[in-house]
Amino acid sequence: MLGSVVLSTLVGYLSGSCLAAPWICRWAGVADPRSRGSCNPGFSNMLRLYGIRLALMTLVLDAAKGVPAVLSLKLLGGPVWAQGIAGAAVLLGHSYPVWHRFRGGKSVASAFGVLLVLAPAVALGSAALWSLLAWRLKTAAMASLASAMAAPLLCLWWTPRYIVVVGGFSLLIVARHWLNIRRMGRGTEPSLRRQRPGR
Repeated sequence: MLGSVVLSTLVGYLSGSCLAAPWICRWAGVADPRSRGSCNPGFSNMLRLYGIRLALMTLVLDAAKGVPAVLSLKLLGGPVWAQGIAGAAVLLGHSYPVWHRFRGGKSVASAFGVLLVLAPAVALGSAALWSLLAWRLKTAAMASLASAMAAPLLCLWWTPRYIVVVGGFSLLIVARHWLNIRRMGRGTEPSLRRQRPGR
């Protein structure tokens, strides 16, 4: 089992390091989102810069890339701590990707993909809360922070054995949003509304 944990953790980090947004932008012939807008290679910045189609592609791919490493351990009957380590490796890979000079994203979509494997009800509940808040507030960072903080509470209700794992994921996401928190305090956090043409 130790070998499986090490292998899944390595695969999780390397797959997490594969950022979807730069590849999608290269395919679409538009600028890398890390050089425009909020400079974040994630769903929200892609939505503001290039619209819903490229943003949804980014969301799906960033969520899917964490599934193999975590699902393999879960199917093998690996303990919760091992599944958590593999999941954390995916998030750390997305936040600090070795393939992209350690310039990554906020890990929200990747955490959603990992949680779909570990605790599907928590993933769907958090996603529903994110969608509601993003629609009402038009601010992705606020929706992400609220969803991240709500996830451990949802986990306590539905899948308490994953509470420590989900809590760790939430802390990482909150920490990755520290610049957004500062911008929100100054009232300069960008809206989710599309700001300019993608081409």
